[in-house]
Amino acid sequence: MKLSDLLTEDLMILELDGSNREEVMEELLNRLDDAQVLSDRETFKKDLYEREEHGSTGIGFGIAIPHGKSDGVKEPRVAFGRKRTGIDWNSIDGDPATLVFMIAVPKEQAGDDHLRILQALSRKLIDDEFREELLAADSKDKVTELIATM
Repeated sequence: MKLSDLLTEDLMILELDGSNREEVMEELLNRLDDAQVLSDRETFKKDLYEREEHGSTGIGFGIAIPHGKSDGVKEPRVAFGRKRTGIDWNSIDGDPATLVFMIAVPKEQAGDDHLRILQALSRKLIDDEFREELLAADSKDKVTELIATM
């Protein structure tokens, strides 16, 4: 499973409207729902927020990876949103999140798929140059090109 198969252009928002974590979560949830990835939006939303209660998914370096294993998800997918001014995500380093990747995985596929997606994202996102390229990307095509290197 390649990340580029999971994060498609219809799941990208290059300029998030939200000004806080909840608004951004709603935007990305809506994107997943519009793409018919979710069988039950509210169930997935509940599972996402339960995960956030266990500890912030703001991993630092301007990155947040909210994720959930849920019966409300039909197939593994990743939504991506960018907010150049940043959003307070209660990140471990205190920096606002500028790059947000929302991982949606069906509960029955949770183990391997979930971990593989998190590993693929984490491995590439620790690279300063890669994060800067994602922030600077001027089109969904460019983001797709960058994601394909993951």
